[in-house]
Amino acid sequence: MTSSTISGPSTRVRTLDLPGGLAVTVQEFGENTERTGVLVLHGGAGPRSVAGFAAGLAQHAYVVVPTHPGFDGTPRPESTDTVADLATAYLDLLDALDLRGVMVAGNSVGGWIAAEMALRDNASRISCLTLLASTGIAPESPVQIADPAVLGPAKTAELAFHNPQFRPNPAALGPEQLAVMAANQRTLAVYAGDPFCYDPKLRGRLHRVTVPVLVIAGEQDGIAPLEYERSLAASFPRAAFHAVPEAGHFPHIEQPAAVFAAIGDFVDTQVKPGSEPDAE
Repeated sequence: MTSSTISGPSTRVRTLDLPGGLAVTVQEFGENTERTGVLVLHGGAGPRSVAGFAAGLAQHAYVVVPTHPGFDGTPRPESTDTVADLATAYLDLLDALDLRGVMVAGNSVGGWIAAEMALRDNASRISCLTLLASTGIAPESPVQIADPAVLGPAKTAELAFHNPQFRPNPAALGPEQLAVMAANQRTLAVYAGDPFCYDPKLRGRLHRVTVPVLVIAGEQDGIAPLEYERSLAASFPRAAFHAVPEAGHFPHIEQPAAVFAAIGDFVDTQVKPGSEPDAE
């Protein structure tokens, strides 16, 4: 199943061959000894945007972070071109790793993938969802989901981060870094589709997600605004909503302590005891 492996002191990166011939590169934090853990799904900013979050979760659980095929130079088969394709692939990944009682945590389009996974989880491997500034449902006018391809890197950074110190400066990046960012945005456009970053029919299906859901929103998010996230939470039958002050589209980067506290409270109060590793 494993086609290549790179080991580090506390993490491991390997490429797994899944059913259908899809190869997915994953970073693992900790050891899969309990056959449970957390699956972390990145958004359009790539896997580096959730690395710190995953490392924090790894203090309490085994954590897996896949790189969506096509991001960071990984290959993407032509047949893998929708969020639904990724959702199916990551359920296959949970099968391959033999994980149960899994928290699936997704940021931005990663949250959309997480929701689609929960809708397809016929093996009941998922215990709960944590959606961080997630997209997926159709926005209600005048609310809109901002498209980085339209805005450009500078304006996107301004809308994505409340604190200017976290905003990447395109002028300070080298040609190789800029090329990776551009390629990632092209891959995001493939998966996010048209209309951008949502499925008009998804909201009508979310009542079938029976596991507990935590929706975390940055109060200053200019990409997926606060009212959009409230509407997303209201679409699930068992959802808790938590707004994080002084945070934008990456609350787990700008306010990690607040995010981890919200997840810990969610696990303690909403998730069935024993079905999810301690995430406090």
